[in-house]
Formats: sequence, C-alpha cells, structure tokens
Amino acid sequence: QVQLVESGGGLVQAGGSLRLSCAASGNIFSIGTMGWYRQAPGKRRELVARITSGGRTVYADSVQGRFTISRDNAKNTVYLQMNSLKPEDTVVYSCTLTQLGQEYWGQGTQVTVSS
Repeated sequence: QVQLVESGGGLVQAGGSLRLSCAASGNIFSIGTMGWYRQAPGKRRELVARITSGGRTVYADSVQGRFTISRDNAKNTVYLQMNSLKPEDTVVYSCTLTQLGQEYWGQGTQVTVSS
C-alpha cells in the first residue's frame, strides 16, 4: 500500500501564495506520474497539474502561469507552488500518483482565498 499525505493548505488573501506538499510513503518502488486535482462541491474533479517521472508537466488553462508543479524523487514528494491566487481557487486540493498502473490518492487539503 501507498499512503499520500498533503500539507500546506490554508487561508490566504487574493493575490497571495501557498505551497502545497504531498509526501508518499509505504510500499514505494517505482512512482510514475504525480499530480494535483481539485474539486469544488457539486462539481467534477478537475486536473490542476501533473508531472511525469521524467519531469514533463501539464497544467489546466485556469492555472497556467500562476501555479508550478515540481517533484523531489528522492523524497517521494510532489509540490504545487500557487501564486497570484484568486477566490475561485478556493477548493479542496488532492494529490495523486500512479505506480505500476495503480492509482493512489491523498485525503485532500483545503485552500481558501479571500477577496
């Protein structure tokens, strides 16, 4: 089993920044893509950003240029640097990773951006 623990969420004013972290532990031996998703109440979960084991990144149009995803393979950790935050970024953010075709999810961390 693989466990994912997110941290770094919280309350910030519009225009501010937050850095989310997600650390993986457990039976880890070959992590593939890692990513961040978000889901507002009553809405579908949407991709925020993902990064492959080789470092290739994909971003949602709504966060392109404001958010940066990165990973530290030695620490089995993925990060999401969020700048220029907007009230519409208020939502629960969850991290995910794939390992040998299996997908794992964290519990999520709340980000709240006040106007």
